[in-house]
Amino acid sequence: MATALADDTCAEARSGAGDRRSPLWWPVVALPAVVAVVYTAATRRLTGDLHYVLGALRTGGEAGYSPSEVFTHRPYFYRWFVAGLDRVSLGDTAAIRETVIGAAGILLAAAAAWALFLALDRRVTGREAALTAGATGLALALAPRNDFLQPEWAAVVLTVLAVAAALGPSRPWPAALLAALPLGLAVMMKYSTAATAAIGVLLVYAVDRGRAVRLALAGVPAALLLFGLSLLGGSHEWQWTEDMPQINQSALSRTGIRPGFILDRSVDFLADRAVQSPVLLLLPGALLLVLARAHGGRRTELALVALTVGLGAQAVVIVQGNWFLYHGAQMPVLAATLWGLAVGGARRSPPWCFGAVSLLYGALSVLYAEADHGLQRPYVVWAFALVALIAAVADVMLDTRARATDRRPARGGWLPVLVALAGVVCLAASMWPGSPHLVQFGKVRSTNAEYLSGMRGAEAQAGRLRARLPEDAPVLYLAFGDTTYYVGHPAQCRYPIATFLQRTRYLPDVTELTSFRENETCLDRNPAPYAVLDRAWFRPAQVDKDLWRRVTALYDCPRTMDGTPTVLCVRRTSAQPQ
Repeated sequence: MATALADDTCAEARSGAGDRRSPLWWPVVALPAVVAVVYTAATRRLTGDLHYVLGALRTGGEAGYSPSEVFTHRPYFYRWFVAGLDRVSLGDTAAIRETVIGAAGILLAAAAAWALFLALDRRVTGREAALTAGATGLALALAPRNDFLQPEWAAVVLTVLAVAAALGPSRPWPAALLAALPLGLAVMMKYSTAATAAIGVLLVYAVDRGRAVRLALAGVPAALLLFGLSLLGGSHEWQWTEDMPQINQSALSRTGIRPGFILDRSVDFLADRAVQSPVLLLLPGALLLVLARAHGGRRTELALVALTVGLGAQAVVIVQGNWFLYHGAQMPVLAATLWGLAVGGARRSPPWCFGAVSLLYGALSVLYAEADHGLQRPYVVWAFALVALIAAVADVMLDTRARATDRRPARGGWLPVLVALAGVVCLAASMWPGSPHLVQFGKVRSTNAEYLSGMRGAEAQAGRLRARLPEDAPVLYLAFGDTTYYVGHPAQCRYPIATFLQRTRYLPDVTELTSFRENETCLDRNPAPYAVLDRAWFRPAQVDKDLWRRVTALYDCPRTMDGTPTVLCVRRTSAQPQ
């Protein structure tokens, strides 16, 4: 079986005991990686989208609804995934509980990386397996806050497990059947994450065509079976599956295909994604290093697989149409995996030019965020990708010269360790306080430190609202997830956050959806005695006018409270529950 890195020295490299076992000096790489992971677990906190899901599950749960029956704008199995993480958390404060949830997520990433290492160690050198699996695991564990624990991130973890299961066992069919469950669950994380699962099949194809075919044959029925189980487990799952795409005003199904816009926006999106995860800038160079070691038809085949994977990863972003950075969460993980293959598979000498650029890009995110806004442009980011590609070209030329003078692979030395350490530094780029939290059109909108400061402000504001509420009083939340998450009082219906009602702000035809009509019953049937209204999210002047008249007839809402747009409303005495 040919590996993706097969060349004329592959057999010799695999046979060397020195490459099959990690030397004692590899802890020089492992220790900084562990420190980076621990620091990230302690400081990252969760993003607003996770607050939305957790807030809905918690407040809906207190109203008597299980994760199967609470609307969170996420599919069945992802709701249970987040609910499971929440149930293993502990602590008296949001910060401690989020740290525990984050640590659990990191353990899942570590388990996926370990499984991938065991599978690869049967096929390539120990160094190649360790760097590939290690880079993949670090990319998941050190993922930017916007990516971490999102459906796209969870789908990548499951896909890594599926790839490991498909390649690890010696018998192909049992391996495919073992891999079918995580592959099917990857699809179930968001449905659009079927693209991530398909990428996993393509990666297996790059290693073993027969196993890839078996994985596809087992994975598709597994995904369909799991979808059927979700329909049985949740009474509203098919309804929500139909209605959720209809509340996305930017979906391709609504906007139509505009090739010029898609191309321009993709260029900007990939630049933004690379600012947040600089390892993505190294992807073209890493691909060149891998292809340089392949031969003839094998090189063409790998290039076509890489092109298909890249188009698939971007297509899922285009189809959703929102251009949120986390929709491309699979991209930096793919880049890290390829980086590990490129560096770990070097036979004569590590690609030290490429490694030097990797080290420098570990500081790129912070430096870019500090740069003048006039320099924060997509073309500047693409220039950095070109520099990394040039460095890879230089390494290929050096390797070609080494082939001509000495065909024996190089052994030992500290240079491989330094290059691997450069990769750790690069993958840690997104965790620094000064690194970007949000990037749009090349501009850094906020840093990690600024996001955390804003979250502390949101928590304090929710605390002031909570102080005005009687203990455990039910609340109607006309506010986004952060407020719901921090206020934490029980909801009164299966739609803890009035997402369908709020979407009339953008799409008047949302009122025709079954889920909208059900969401309305939160107002009509036994309404909560209090409501929390965020005038910046649930804009009175823009939502459906009849809906807003019903809100004001039911609740007395002040114009402002503590100088913020989020206010506490009290049910009018004339509005008695039905």
